[in-house]
Amino acid sequence: MLVEQNVPLQPLNSFGIAARALSLVRVRSVDDARAVLADPALAAQPKFVLGGGSNIVLTGDVKPLVLKVEVPGRRVVRETERHTIVEAGAGENWHDFVTWTLDQGLPGLENLALIPGTVGASPVQNIGAYGVELQDRFDSLDAMDLATGELFSLDAAQCGFGYRDSVFKHPPAVPSQDGRAPPSMGLGGRALILRVRFALPKEWRPVLGYLDLERRMQEEGVARPTARQLYDWIVAIRRAKLPDPAVIGNAGSFFKNPTVTPEQCQDIIGRDPKVVHYPMADGSIKLAAGWLIDACGWKGKQVGNAAVYDKQALVLVNRGGAEHPATGGEVMTLAKAIQTSVYERFGIRLEPEPVVV
Repeated sequence: MLVEQNVPLQPLNSFGIAARALSLVRVRSVDDARAVLADPALAAQPKFVLGGGSNIVLTGDVKPLVLKVEVPGRRVVRETERHTIVEAGAGENWHDFVTWTLDQGLPGLENLALIPGTVGASPVQNIGAYGVELQDRFDSLDAMDLATGELFSLDAAQCGFGYRDSVFKHPPAVPSQDGRAPPSMGLGGRALILRVRFALPKEWRPVLGYLDLERRMQEEGVARPTARQLYDWIVAIRRAKLPDPAVIGNAGSFFKNPTVTPEQCQDIIGRDPKVVHYPMADGSIKLAAGWLIDACGWKGKQVGNAAVYDKQALVLVNRGGAEHPATGGEVMTLAKAIQTSVYERFGIRLEPEPVVV
């Protein structure tokens, strides 16, 4: 096991923010993780788990020990009556894994194509796009408890999935002071995800319903697209709307799409009839955060070298490039100004998606 010191993190975060890890260990196997915990000095340090770095905003150097997850591997695990179970190492690139499943003739993840990041980070965020969330295809995962070194597995219910949320985003369980309130049940900072398994449906049906996809169907005269067609369309749509982090640093969608009651939505529609909204299964209404931000005039605006992308207001970008990168402070100053603006106009509080470090 090699402990790297004073490691530049600029190439390891998709925003391209300049920062350093005081110490970093690359975890490529269970043995690597065990070696960290077997070293008394390393075991005692606070730890920060880093995957693809596509969902973080660094506001300074990272003092905890950085565990850079690079666990490889892709395989078909087993068959059930209704599903094919596939597994990937936590360090695998997410989009490459989605492509691999289709190459194996196993559809189900195509709506999640081109989402940046690693497989191990996907359940943390419960990633989602175009009507599919990770929880819809999730089977189970294997992880290590960074406090005890024990290996454990979790199913979907145990992961506590919510909208861009999971048990991995909340602090570990702490008993309440008065003994009456239940303890919080988080695994944030404690679980190191090693492998993730997905249940891909044998009786596959396309998940449609989004305007961009319906437009593609009409343009190409396709009433029932194949999984590969959907994959190709979604890749093309995302590339047209979203900047490539290799060209313009960014963390993808910066804010969660807020949900409101039907009554709240009607009130907003009364003032802004063009507001983009989608009815949800639970009766709530999801609003397009990008539309709200654009309506407040933020598209293309800049704070230092942090800016709102001129083609998609939901994305904040690094306009300074590698030579003069935006700082985490500039990104968060811009984000907070956008939150204030949207709240003042619509009465809605936007919640950031990336983890602020």
